[in-house]
Amino acid sequence: MTPLHFVSQLAALRFANAFNPYSDRCAVHDIPDAPTQRATTLTAMLHAAEQTEVDALWVGRDLGFRGGRRTGLALTDDVHYHTHLERWGLRYPRPTVGQPVPEKTATVIWNMVDQIRQPIFFWNVFPLHPHEHDAPFTNRAHNARERHAGTEVLHQLIKLLRPRRLIAVGNDAENVLTKFDGFPTTIKVRHPSYGGQTEFSRQIRAIYDIREQTLL
Repeated sequence: MTPLHFVSQLAALRFANAFNPYSDRCAVHDIPDAPTQRATTLTAMLHAAEQTEVDALWVGRDLGFRGGRRTGLALTDDVHYHTHLERWGLRYPRPTVGQPVPEKTATVIWNMVDQIRQPIFFWNVFPLHPHEHDAPFTNRAHNARERHAGTEVLHQLIKLLRPRRLIAVGNDAENVLTKFDGFPTTIKVRHPSYGGQTEFSRQIRAIYDIREQTLL
């Protein structure tokens, strides 16, 4: 499977109360061609990742309304959008209007990623943004049907990128990744939300041998 074929299949996914950033446009926050731009950016990023040895695939739960719904990039908000692209040698304008919107989880994630030199690719168990009925700017956990579809997509992504290891960010990701046979070792870390920031940071420092910064 090619990156273009992968993203085309991703853009075709449809679920009730779920926003697909690669085919849906938010009338409030998106630029006119935002879905096309997000799909183009992800395709280019997959092409770049395919050409290198990806150290790890970090897998979260699903896209959030302040993060991946806007950027089309897992674990990435507006604030860290260009930084994420620069890691892969890419430059694209932000697909949203107005001032960059931060997301707490993305902030914690990128505080650590900025200290890591190895190529890392980010994804989610469910690659779309699930929200409550008639409330597009909310987050909800994906359901069983959505998880099944997301698992198939994740399986294809692992085969495409062949990462050296898998990092499960939270219990949902661990439950899915540990069921895959014949793939790299899965390392589980605490999800940084709901009070998990300190434990997540400690675990990532240990995995990547990052020294904790101290104030003089």
